Amino acid sequence: MANVGLLFVGAVLFMNGLLLLGKVDPKSAAVFNLFVGALQVLTPTYLIFTAGGDQDKILAASGLYLFGFTYLYVGIVLLAGIDNVGVGWYSLFVAIAALGYSFVNFHLFKDNAFGVIWLYWAFLWALFFVVLGLKKAEHTIYTGWVTAIEGWVTGVIPAALLLSGYWKHDTEIAIALGVFGVVVFAALWPLTRGARERARAEAVAAAASGSPR
Repeated sequence: MANVGLLFVGAVLFMNGLLLLGKVDPKSAAVFNLFVGALQVLTPTYLIFTAGGDQDKILAASGLYLFGFTYLYVGIVLLAGIDNVGVGWYSLFVAIAALGYSFVNFHLFKDNAFGVIWLYWAFLWALFFVVLGLKKAEHTIYTGWVTAIEGWVTGVIPAALLLSGYWKHDTEIAIALGVFGVVVFAALWPLTRGARERARAEAVAAAASGSPR
């Protein structure tokens, strides 16, 4: 059941990446965030109630709430048209918690691949904090690309492999994910420099004219 949820986490991350890149209407993205958010709250609730007191299963399921509440929060904020700074600061909480879940996967569950995937999520939610919580809009395009890519790399592809029984060779997958993340996200930084410079110039111009950003 969790693997089905992971598939749709990939879908909503891809959608939200396109939203940050200006390719999707906010209200349209909001509806899908609510759908996936509801799924990611119902799924861990079911898994916890059926865990039979198994603390490892309960611990594994508990992390799903971090994402379920993120997507519900995003969906409501977008539909209501309210300031998203709260989402940003909640994202800082998620980023820190994700580091803990990464540690748990590496050392308790002995799941190296998902240990790396949780590091991906920690990085992504830290970017959400920078863009939304700290209002560093110049990093929006970079964050949009990272979000869209992570939708596939940490959501859709792992879910498809898990559901079809092809998720094997844990150590090799962890290494491949680690190398891919470092290389691709580092390469994206200079490639999106022009967008950051334009955003900074627009912010300076807005400040000089006294108009809101």
